[in-house]
Amino acid sequence: MRYYYVILSALLLALAGCNPESSSDKRAERDPSQPYKIVTTCSMVTDIVRQVAGEHAEVVGLMNEGVDPHLYKPTRDDMNTLFIADIVFYVGLMLEGRMTDGFVKVGRANIPVFPVSEGLDSERLHEPPEFAGHYDPHIWMDVSMWSECAEFVAEKLAKFDPPHANDYRANAKAYRAELAELHQYTKQAIASIPESSRVLITAHDAFGYFSTAYDIPVKALQGITTEAEASVDDVNQLVSFLVDNKIQAIFVESSVNQEGIKALLEGCESRGHKVVIGGELYSDAMGAAGSYTGTYLGMMDHNATTITRALGGDVPEDGFQGKLTTAE
Repeated sequence: MRYYYVILSALLLALAGCNPESSSDKRAERDPSQPYKIVTTCSMVTDIVRQVAGEHAEVVGLMNEGVDPHLYKPTRDDMNTLFIADIVFYVGLMLEGRMTDGFVKVGRANIPVFPVSEGLDSERLHEPPEFAGHYDPHIWMDVSMWSECAEFVAEKLAKFDPPHANDYRANAKAYRAELAELHQYTKQAIASIPESSRVLITAHDAFGYFSTAYDIPVKALQGITTEAEASVDDVNQLVSFLVDNKIQAIFVESSVNQEGIKALLEGCESRGHKVVIGGELYSDAMGAAGSYTGTYLGMMDHNATTITRALGGDVPEDGFQGKLTTAE
């Protein structure tokens, strides 16, 4: 099963061509002066594609804030939207596993379909033993990796729409400069947390790349995917870890059911150890549309700032760009 993702990507390449030339008929009919339609899956992909495409495309995201992509099953309307797209982007690495058949069908219609993770070096990908031989799909948790995905999107759009290729590359370059600053901010913020307190406890294991990139151990109640519920043994083991290591704060996630976190709090209390919720983090979805945390920059700024403040580190209350508020 280790190579299932590779096989799926090859299948899409064969069916859709996964290059603009395979959709030459559709491109010939399109007025290059008018925006074309890009359809995306989760909000992180939607945001990064909008940043790169700029004014040249209408970007339609299928998943709104708070939606768990692990559990998302496309509706009939979603499929209709995919079939009127000029080009489709998704994360890949089995994040949108329930949409696999849909991507294949769209590929058969000669619509280019691209996983933004395709351009990453596989040596940088995590392959957790508990995830049945698949790669961890939460690549956006390492800002530097997500920045590479922006460049990948720019190159695919440049080939799809050559007259605006320079714009896509310029947009990606400017956006990647912002992401480089965010990456450095996050490194410095997490490093300011006292080492004895530098442990991140979350609802599900979406922060593996964050852990590696920013040098903070992570433990989670659920595994990589949210499809399987945590067992009683999972809860008890994590309660023991919290008590034994005197961990003071744990974090909930905006797109994950909080019942498991409540069980951790109750378990710690029953053993005489007080644990508080350090805040809500964005893991598999961003914040509300139109808000700062409804952007990838804002999402990751919120996460880094919230984690750092809750665990005793030194970071501005209003975050990386001075845009975080109590309402975010």
